[in-house]
Amino acid sequence: MSTISLCMIVRNEEQVLRCCLDSICSLVDEILIADTGSTDLTKEIAKDYTEKIWDFPWIDDFSAARNFIISKARSEYFMWLDADDCLPAEQASSFSRLKEELSPQTDMVLLPYHTGFDPLGRPAFSCARERLIRNRKGYCFCGRVHEAIPLSGNVIFRDIPVEHRKKGASDPERNLKIYQNMISGGEPFEARDLYYYGRELLDHGDYEKSRNIFRSFLERKDGWAENKMDAVRQLACCSRALGQEQDILSILLTGLSYGVPSGELCCDLGRCFMEQNQYAIAAYWFRQALLSEKSAASGAFIQEECYGFYPAISLCVCYDRLGDLENAWKYNELAGTFQPESPYYLHNKIYLETSRISVQIS
Repeated sequence: MSTISLCMIVRNEEQVLRCCLDSICSLVDEILIADTGSTDLTKEIAKDYTEKIWDFPWIDDFSAARNFIISKARSEYFMWLDADDCLPAEQASSFSRLKEELSPQTDMVLLPYHTGFDPLGRPAFSCARERLIRNRKGYCFCGRVHEAIPLSGNVIFRDIPVEHRKKGASDPERNLKIYQNMISGGEPFEARDLYYYGRELLDHGDYEKSRNIFRSFLERKDGWAENKMDAVRQLACCSRALGQEQDILSILLTGLSYGVPSGELCCDLGRCFMEQNQYAIAAYWFRQALLSEKSAASGAFIQEECYGFYPAISLCVCYDRLGDLENAWKYNELAGTFQPESPYYLHNKIYLETSRISVQIS
């Protein structure tokens, strides 16, 4: 059986750390924690699980902190979690089997990362992340913010999700300030830095600058194709926010040059044509979204709705506008299989039942 060192960086995590460690402590062989300046009970809670706790001064660099703590690992693999992550209880046996079955030739294991949830607790956003990494092979984190270990070697994917269950608000300015300090210090940006800097600017409502950064990212030859497809979508969001709707379609269509369109891109194209009252074309793109395969192992951000409920409910609207009540009914029922409690599905069901009766009577 393979051995695993859990390596964490923490700061003021007293609300969530115990839940995180309870979910994983019996499944790993050692727990190592770097504290970057807690002023609450974080370190006292950590001492209930491990004696291997270090203080590491915060220097606006997540990779530096993570690389420090993974340097202390002694197991065959190191694993990272944030303090507000947890392994769902129902996944414990699968994780144990993974430990038993890991081949010595495996360098990295990607696991799904569920980072958002709908009101009923179902995963809404996810991506695959490098979660278990072969120790003492030179792997390290890169990037001051949104740090990651570049994929290389023998990489496998296993469907054992880690859940990000955030409690309380973090500093909304932290990441943006780090990027701004990088600029003021003349620090060069990797393609990944540009992509995430553009997203930070978009989240902060700086649409013009965000658009310029995304354009710079798309011009880079070293950018990751999945990130580029998403950057096109974010670029379209900037144009929408700036009131330049006439640019949205041409922007979205450039996303097709980066590979097979994702369900998210297909839905954006469908929405664009729906807003132009071109319902037949919109229906084409929403059907493509339903046919799209989620790239679970690619690391791309996955918006779960775009592979089920959203294109289905949108197809209901498109076919209703086209006067095709049978297909409208069909796709509304399909939407109901994804979200049977949705008020849109329930409203459409009553509306379409009434419409079909009216047609039969006439």
